Amino acid sequence: MNPFTKLTAVAAPLELDNVDTDKLIPNRFFRKARGNGLQRYLLHDIRFDAGGNERPDFVLNQEPYRKAQILVSGANFGCGSSREAAVYVVLDYGIRTVIAPSFGDIYFGNMLQNGMLPVVLAAENCAALRAQLRANPGAQITVDLEAQSVTGPDGTAYRFEIDAGPRGRLLQGLDDVGLVLQHLPEIEAFEARYRSEYPWRA
Repeated sequence: MNPFTKLTAVAAPLELDNVDTDKLIPNRFFRKARGNGLQRYLLHDIRFDAGGNERPDFVLNQEPYRKAQILVSGANFGCGSSREAAVYVVLDYGIRTVIAPSFGDIYFGNMLQNGMLPVVLAAENCAALRAQLRANPGAQITVDLEAQSVTGPDGTAYRFEIDAGPRGRLLQGLDDVGLVLQHLPEIEAFEARYRSEYPWRA
């Protein structure tokens, strides 16, 4: 997984609370395989009408925001069932971090496991960021994981908190397998010693 250190990118304002996992990727799509255009199903029933045409008033269908890598949402982002495809679809679209007042607990953990950074800021700060993004389409936000800060288009900096464990893993780009592989020499040494001392159990 790619490390996350500092990201300066176009951000999109999502003026919605309670964006559940079924909104992020509707149930009928969530078994689709990755690497085969999964990103086109992100927020499918909000982005497209019944005929499959883009809704021009939806933020991600507007040119300044189409390639956003940062999303600033309302409260309770990623609530609902624990489908990991709801993280994959956001990441595959190109969004690396979501800023919101709160997240669904399971979704928050799944984001961290897959190399995404969920940032919790106060509701009024999220609202201020979204207002700036609406007023200046294509404006950028900087998310600095090392400094644990978000800098808005107007230069205002907001500090966010994150546990040391997930922070370290994101900075190094380590998933669970990567963490284990860091200790591979010790694991192999233990296995060799165990086979030598208890050959009948090998």
